[in-house]
Amino acid sequence: MTFSAGLDALRTLPSFSLAHYPSPVEPLSRLRTALGAAPRLLVKRDDALSFGFGGNKVRKVEVLAARALDDDADVLITTGGVQSNHCRVTAAAAARLGMRCVIVANGEPPPRPTGNALLDRLFGAEVQYVATREERVPAMEAVADRLRSEGMHPVVIPLGASTPLGAAGFARAVGELVSQLDEPPDYIFHSSSSGGTQAGLVAGQVLYDLKTRVIGISADEPADRLRATVSGIVAGLGELLGMDGHKLAAARPIEVDTRFIGEGYGVPTEASLEAQSVLARTEALVVDHTYTAKALAGLIAWIREGRFRESDTVLFWHTGGQVGVFA
Repeated sequence: MTFSAGLDALRTLPSFSLAHYPSPVEPLSRLRTALGAAPRLLVKRDDALSFGFGGNKVRKVEVLAARALDDDADVLITTGGVQSNHCRVTAAAAARLGMRCVIVANGEPPPRPTGNALLDRLFGAEVQYVATREERVPAMEAVADRLRSEGMHPVVIPLGASTPLGAAGFARAVGELVSQLDEPPDYIFHSSSSGGTQAGLVAGQVLYDLKTRVIGISADEPADRLRATVSGIVAGLGELLGMDGHKLAAARPIEVDTRFIGEGYGVPTEASLEAQSVLARTEALVVDHTYTAKALAGLIAWIREGRFRESDTVLFWHTGGQVGVFA
């Protein structure tokens, strides 16, 4: 099957619309001025999506929610950290769909829920806690087995909704972006962790035949592991669309920059704190500590390193997460 046929298949995948689209594309003119000599800067505002406090997870969960409805599911089970954006959106989707939601969170129960943990509770999710990341998947399967024994029909949504089907939501988002601009950007910068967003963007590059470079700024994962994860998800998406998945995954390089991880997941760095501050003070936009501040720090570093031409257009894909500022 040709890539164009894969695009047709992508467009016909069922989706349950949760938000209003398109999310805005806006210039970052004051940030550009603050950084001195810089390329043209744009931001894709998925932080402004109109459902469940927004963010990139909305696009992924919409496609997975449609599959869950087709499967007659009545419970959504997922996992993440205590302040997971993905868990918050999944809980919100379950509330909208009239389903139960069970979250397996690694970490200690907060004495007073704040941020995403508070929203999980407000959306009606049941939260079970495990000590480590390694315990999350077995705990989700145990919950699913118990609910099936009680006559329920649960669906397990993996970490970050980073599956081939979830990535389809972001491959579609590339088409949305193309429709908003006269010319596609030369670069897209975004935060990359569980791999689904980057996989969707990379697949979208190919399906929409863009020359745009997608730069994933790792929030926590080593480059080789993250590239392998993204490649596997892209290949799975290709198969889902009736294509040669390995050919789709090999059609564009998977670019990952790991220099901005710092001490690890959710731990701010000097560069991410500076990025957070300068964006807020120039554009009144907020990025979170865990993901988007580190991605913006990466973009700022590339500018200061002179990696762009002044004629380039660079788009920062704001994947949300600003709720984490209040955690």
